[in-house]
Amino acid sequence: MADRREQAALLLALRTSELAWPKISRRVEESGSALELLEELTAPTAPTLDYRPLDLDAAIVAIEDEIEQWSAEGMALVTLLDESYPTQLLMVHQRPPFLTFRGLPEPSEMNAVAVVGSRAASPAGVQRARNVATLLANHGTTVVSGLAAGIDAAAHRAALDAGSRTVAVVGTGLRHCYPAENRDLQKQITRTGAVISQFWPDTGPAKHQFPMRNAVMSGLTAATVIVEAGEHSGTRTQARIALEHGRHVFLMRETLTNDWARAIADRPNTTVLEGPNQLIEVLDDLLAEVPDLIAG
Repeated sequence: MADRREQAALLLALRTSELAWPKISRRVEESGSALELLEELTAPTAPTLDYRPLDLDAAIVAIEDEIEQWSAEGMALVTLLDESYPTQLLMVHQRPPFLTFRGLPEPSEMNAVAVVGSRAASPAGVQRARNVATLLANHGTTVVSGLAAGIDAAAHRAALDAGSRTVAVVGTGLRHCYPAENRDLQKQITRTGAVISQFWPDTGPAKHQFPMRNAVMSGLTAATVIVEAGEHSGTRTQARIALEHGRHVFLMRETLTNDWARAIADRPNTTVLEGPNQLIEVLDDLLAEVPDLIAG
């Protein structure tokens, strides 16, 4: 694990530098040190707009104190420099430079599957989400979703009801809950699973953050199940990103009323589900390949 000073240096670079976060992440990964990058960015001779008078030691100590405050509130931090950063997520280019979480993450978790769908779900869609999540939970698979209303919440609750682990990847900072009515559900998830965010803890909900959340959800999982989604649903973002990541996408047959779903139905990494046994059979084949993919 990176020491606290390195973690603080990375957060300080992200917060104060004019460089884009992906560029900071790339340079930190290349050098293996956020402190090294930070000293370079603040050097008077550096050819960068980042230079400004800055007491690095004092600034880093202030960030360290902030991280300690997060910890006191039950929020833990993991960065790209930490061995505990999720292995699956490291394999995708949208990996965020840091994550905060509440609960019990499992960094080497390879058998997780995202179950996602419309916020404005039909009663039949909610039941399908529960059935899929229960099936996965009983098969020893971690159910991942986005804590949104509708399909997401139904999937989380079904996994909890099955006595299984579930993980929520949220589109806000961890000092917020969106939607507010899922606050109790969020707390339940942290008892046996984890709630994960790629945003600063004070970050409230904003429309552009939810596709970013979908990218992390896809990166964390071996596959995504699309239960129900409208023609313009944000869920199609998850399907597109998952295919870009080389991850498998399962479509419930009911989603084929949408043009975007029909457009990807014949893609090599897409399966239109005809029944629950098919989901488990294809998933078992996928998970059998994961150790080889990681090793490669």
